[in-house]
Amino acid sequence: MAAASPPEEILEPDLPICDPHHHLWDFPGSRYLLPDLLADLQSGHNVKSTVFVECTSFYRAYGPEELRMVGETEFVNGAAAMAASGRYGPVLACEGIVARADLTMAAAVGPVLDSHIRAGNGRFRGIRHAGGWDASPDVRNSHTDPPRNLYAEASFRAGLRELAKRNLTFEAWQYHPQLPEVTALARGVPEVKIVLNHVGGPLGIGPYAGKRDEIFRSWSRDIGELASCPNVSVKLGGLGMAICGFDFHKREVLPDSRELATAWRPYLERCIEAFGPERAMFESNFPVDGVSCSYAALWNAFKRITQGVSADEKALLYQNAARAFYRLDP
Repeated sequence: MAAASPPEEILEPDLPICDPHHHLWDFPGSRYLLPDLLADLQSGHNVKSTVFVECTSFYRAYGPEELRMVGETEFVNGAAAMAASGRYGPVLACEGIVARADLTMAAAVGPVLDSHIRAGNGRFRGIRHAGGWDASPDVRNSHTDPPRNLYAEASFRAGLRELAKRNLTFEAWQYHPQLPEVTALARGVPEVKIVLNHVGGPLGIGPYAGKRDEIFRSWSRDIGELASCPNVSVKLGGLGMAICGFDFHKREVLPDSRELATAWRPYLERCIEAFGPERAMFESNFPVDGVSCSYAALWNAFKRITQGVSADEKALLYQNAARAFYRLDP
């Protein structure tokens, strides 16, 4: 495992942050629970609240198959209640919860969503049903084991409409060649608010390795087309994942925020340009992006990229766009 980069001075330590994308889990050989999250949140950046996003964590072991995923919402709601007690400081960890349901159930997914709403005790905000698929065996498909063209299936879109009926949101997670599928989905079900995870998943491994400039051009074009859909927002992050091909996770010492900012700047600036600060939100994607950097260095990198941005735009990018999307304010 790579060693962390040397500690850095925290840039703009008073800038309020809502981290709209992290996970909690306890898998064999990998644990990231509330104490681990809180340790990262106390790195010096002013993180005031967070949103949990599904990761197949703590499903129910018993009961109807379609309701077992509700166990994740129950688990995270407990962690959120612990944080909201104030015992660990003022941060509202897991203030919003995004879980999983099988949207290919079409209208039948409605009762499952209602169960999530009850289990979330006011914190449940939406569903992620990942659709990441690639023909290459070198690219691991999403943890949901989706079929090809999941987002085009009529049953999936019928399930998506059940979210809109309940004022719930949808998280789109797929790889960059699939961005046109997200655009078609957003136009086909315009009543649903969608947020694109991890700047659209630009791949840099397997058949995509060594083609960064070529891929960036096609990715940038597709990002511009998707941004024309007013019901879509974007999460600015996720580039620390190994699948992006920067290979920071292979280093003996992880990069500092300056190197991260240099590598990630083109993607993040393009998304901000395309979507605007009102529909763009910085995310940590921890602990997944933790293979490439520390939590402190990640947010410092973002702040380096936005040095020339106005105070109002920073407020949107770091907190207000996320809080508006997830309806975290009264």
